[in-house]
Amino acid sequence: MDLPVTAVGVDPPTGLVPRRVLVTGGAGFIGSHVVARLMLMGSQVRVLDNFSTGRIENLADAVCGGLTEADVISGDIRASEGVEVIHEWQPDVVVHLAAQPSLPTARRSPLYDADVNVFGTVNVLDACARSGVRLIVNATSSDIFGSVAAHELPVREDHPIAPVSPYGVSKAVGVHYLDWYGRQHGLSYTSMVLGNVYGPRQEGGDCGVVSLMVDALLGGRQAVIHGDGTQTRDFVYVGDVAEAIALACHHSGVGTVNIASGRQTSVNEVYDTVREAFGVDEVARYEPLPWSGEVRDMALDTRRARELLGWHPTVGFTEGVRMTVREARRRQTGSHILSPAWALSR
Repeated sequence: MDLPVTAVGVDPPTGLVPRRVLVTGGAGFIGSHVVARLMLMGSQVRVLDNFSTGRIENLADAVCGGLTEADVISGDIRASEGVEVIHEWQPDVVVHLAAQPSLPTARRSPLYDADVNVFGTVNVLDACARSGVRLIVNATSSDIFGSVAAHELPVREDHPIAPVSPYGVSKAVGVHYLDWYGRQHGLSYTSMVLGNVYGPRQEGGDCGVVSLMVDALLGGRQAVIHGDGTQTRDFVYVGDVAEAIALACHHSGVGTVNIASGRQTSVNEVYDTVREAFGVDEVARYEPLPWSGEVRDMALDTRRARELLGWHPTVGFTEGVRMTVREARRRQTGSHILSPAWALSR
C-alpha cells in the first residue's frame, strides 16, 4: 500500500540554504543533473571532475544557468591536489558523486575499483573534515546490501550490509568510512543509497540496462538480455535523484537514506518499455549471465526519504524511459546544445 505523501513541499530548515556547493564527478551522468538543479535553487556551484567518464557537454544546462569556466576544476579525487579546491574554496556542502560506477569494471579490476571508490572517497572525506565543511552528501549503491530474500524487500536502511561483488564491497567500505568520519570528526552527512539510476546522458559500454537497450535500438542493433530477464531492480529517474540530492543539501545530515522508486521492475519489463517507446517489435537476444552470484531481486524502501527530506519519486518508469529515448534521439541528430567556447580546450 502506498504511503500518504505528507512531507513533500516542506521548507528546509532555516539557515541551511547552501551558499557554496562543490560537486565531485559533476560532469558525469548524475552529477551534471545535480549541478543544474542546485544552480536553479540559488547555490553557487563548482565542479570537480577528472573527465575520465564525465563530459563537458553534459554541463550545457548548467552553463546556461551561469556556470563559468572558473567553476569547473579538472582534478582527480585520489590526488591531494585534486581535492585542494575543498581547502581553498571552503564550500558549505560537498556532494560526492565521483566514483568508479561500473559493476563489470569492478569485477575485471577490483584494484582500480577500490582505488577510486575507497581511497578517493577517504581523500574527499578527510579534506571535508579538515576544512570545516558543514555537510557531505554521498552517493552509494543498493549493491551494498547484496542478495536480499524476497520477503525482506523492499530493503530498509537498517538492513545488514552484505555485498557480494567487488563494486558492492568498495561502496560499502565508503559508507563505513563516512560513518567513522561522522563519529570521529563530527562530519555531518547524508548517504544516499541509490537504486538503478537511468535517464539522459548515461553513456558507455558498462552503463545501465536501460541505456544499453536504448543505445542498441537507436543504433539498429538487437538488444541483449543476460539471463532469463526475470531478475528485478529498482529503477529511478535521474531527475528525481538530482532533486533528492539538492533537497539533502538544504537539510542537516540525516544519515543513510534510500532514493529509489520502491518497486521491482524485471529486465524483461524494461525491454518491453524501451521497445514500446521506440515503437518497434524487435525481439531481444538472450545470453547467459557473464558472471555468477548476481543479485536476483532488489527494491528499496523510500519512506525515510519522505519523512526526513520531503522527497518522493515523481517520474514513472514509462514516462522516464520515453524522455530518455527522446533525448537520445535528439543527441543523435546533433541538436543538443553545444559546449561553450572555453570547453573546447579541455
